[in-house]
Amino acid sequence: MSIILYGIPNCDTIKKARKWLAAENIDYQFHDYRKDGISASLVESFCSELEWNNVLNKRGTTYRQLEQTQKDNLTEETAVDLLVQYPAMIKRPILSVDNHLYLGFSPEKYSTIFSTQSL
Repeated sequence: MSIILYGIPNCDTIKKARKWLAAENIDYQFHDYRKDGISASLVESFCSELEWNNVLNKRGTTYRQLEQTQKDNLTEETAVDLLVQYPAMIKRPILSVDNHLYLGFSPEKYSTIFSTQSL
């Protein structure tokens, strides 16, 4: 089974997800956007499966600091470019389990995800 958790390590939600995975003894790879980088093709795969408007975090400070014209003219294409440039705007975490993507974290959600998987 291939499990990858995407995000940035100082995010509180990422910390909770990592703690949950460790407590459940689930082996996973952590992909740190800042250290490991992020490509347009990876962001496009996120947007393709999860919908770009779900992947884009509009609550964070990075998004709020964008120019109003950037916000007004958002499309999937411009969003992908912005998410590659500013990975902090990607909602966190994104979890890949055998190449199927899940967005966000809650203990209940992860319990459901992993109860349907043969670990």
